[in-house]
Amino acid sequence: MLSLWQSVTGAAQTSDDYDGVEFWTNPERTGWLTKQGEYIKTWRRRWFVLKQGKLFWFKDSVITRGSVPRGVIPVAMCLTVKGAEDVIHKEFAFQLSTKSETMYFIADSDKEKEDWISSVGRSIVQHSRSVVDYDN
Repeated sequence: MLSLWQSVTGAAQTSDDYDGVEFWTNPERTGWLTKQGEYIKTWRRRWFVLKQGKLFWFKDSVITRGSVPRGVIPVAMCLTVKGAEDVIHKEFAFQLSTKSETMYFIADSDKEKEDWISSVGRSIVQHSRSVVDYDN
């Protein structure tokens, strides 16, 4: 299984990873977010598209059938999405976490942040499988 970061960065990524999702048409949510890299902690502004349990991002907001995502996050791997302003000390920040990894994003406004948290949270619930932790 790929790590969240491998999924996100497209390492070993093929069009099969998109599960036939036509990200260029009728997305559930789109918009500009600034995301932090995992290894080089720079912030880059990217166009995000949420559709059918996948969060894609692109360099440009003009998305066509021929567009190639810079990365994709299968939200079913994610456990939480929540505000992160107190964690990274940046206004309008939120985080998306799996059991072992956390990614940070910055929206353009508080409303955009809350809308993304709501949309991604709803998608996590719709696309995640029930998980039972037998370690406890």
